[in-house]
Amino acid sequence: MGRSAAFFDLDKTVIAKSSALAFGRPFYRDGLIGRRDMIKAAYAQLIFRIGGADDQQMARIRDAVAQLCKGWRAEQVRQIVNETLHELIDPYVYAEATALISEHRAAGRDVVLVSSSGDEMVRPIGELLGITDVIATRMVVDDGRYTGEVDFYAAGPNKAIAVRELAAERGYDLADSYAYSDSISDTPLLETVGHPTAVNPDRALRRLATERGWPVLAFRHPIPLMRRLRQRPAVPAAAAAVGLGLGVALGLILYGRHRRARTAAA
Repeated sequence: MGRSAAFFDLDKTVIAKSSALAFGRPFYRDGLIGRRDMIKAAYAQLIFRIGGADDQQMARIRDAVAQLCKGWRAEQVRQIVNETLHELIDPYVYAEATALISEHRAAGRDVVLVSSSGDEMVRPIGELLGITDVIATRMVVDDGRYTGEVDFYAAGPNKAIAVRELAAERGYDLADSYAYSDSISDTPLLETVGHPTAVNPDRALRRLATERGWPVLAFRHPIPLMRRLRQRPAVPAAAAAVGLGLGVALGLILYGRHRRARTAAA
């Protein structure tokens, strides 16, 4: 038996938002992106959250992000992330995730963040959580600026490849290791370990987890670091689904009233 590890996806698993979109406002403020870029990115994230993404869609997202970043100064990006990290990320870290991370550490396991977001964003978030091991997307930088090319895209099957490489390097026993994710696109990652768990899963991953008997957890208590509840247990997914369903129903009712009011006014 070798050492074991716990691999955590980031967005919607450890934090209650998209790490890439979180920094959209300061990127816009500093002139790195325009308003149209923000809208397109938000729409792409919405579509991804609703239905996941296949290999072609993920490749298009990768190429679009690479071209968007072309010419940016890498140091400027790192500076923006470090200056806004506590404001934009800290309040959205799930208390249940930090408790689970602590449990794995107490059991002697290494904890690794695995995210398709850029290394410049993921690594500082990891440091905020006390995690030094990170698998993230790496962009090519030449003379201090992004070239528009991707060195490694940490999404889909690539996450599993990177995890296996790290396991071989460190001697992790993957059959005794754990992985957590919210997205069907991370199925290869979850299948790599002996203890996969779906956290706040999208519809496709929830269905797959049910078919395979994987545990399903609902994290729903994002709390700033200084007030984080380190021992709060995860909420059963079924209970969280009830609350989510009520919220969706209320939203549909309000939207229907809005439509009827507009029709009557016309």
